[in-house]
Amino acid sequence: MLPKLSFVLGGAASGKSVWAENLLLSSRLAPVYIATSRIFDDEVKMRVEVHKSRRNDNWLNFEADLNLSPILSRLESDQAVLVDCATMWLTNQMIDERDLDAAQSDLLTALAGSPAPVVIVSNEVGHGIVPDNTLARKFREAQGRLNIALAAQADTAVMITAGLPSVLKGRLP
Repeated sequence: MLPKLSFVLGGAASGKSVWAENLLLSSRLAPVYIATSRIFDDEVKMRVEVHKSRRNDNWLNFEADLNLSPILSRLESDQAVLVDCATMWLTNQMIDERDLDAAQSDLLTALAGSPAPVVIVSNEVGHGIVPDNTLARKFREAQGRLNIALAAQADTAVMITAGLPSVLKGRLP
């Protein structure tokens, strides 16, 4: 049985999305995927296609680049949802110059209110060097705050490194 909220954290290309997909599928609940990425160039388009190619017709797919609440609130308890990913969601918030504190609060409320268990994926961006520009530093700080809040709310938090999970909080189902 999946916990109410599972938080899957890892570096870029660490295997976190595949691991999260498998976690969700192991629940035997009806799989739902919420994609948060905007396609703004060919590289992102290619990455999105790779993610799509892993999901079969059993998945119910949604796109929500800013507000997840309308989708999360209408799910059923016999479904399980994968939100991939919090990092792209945050990027969209920043690009649109939204109030990050309000957006984060709305996201956490939506996650808590979902009738379906949620697995949310996010990037760990704090292990690298201090960025040399203001926007990148602002993003790194905002991502760190978001990850801390998601981990605090999550029943289970897992760090994925080289495709392998390390449980940070809770336990794996």
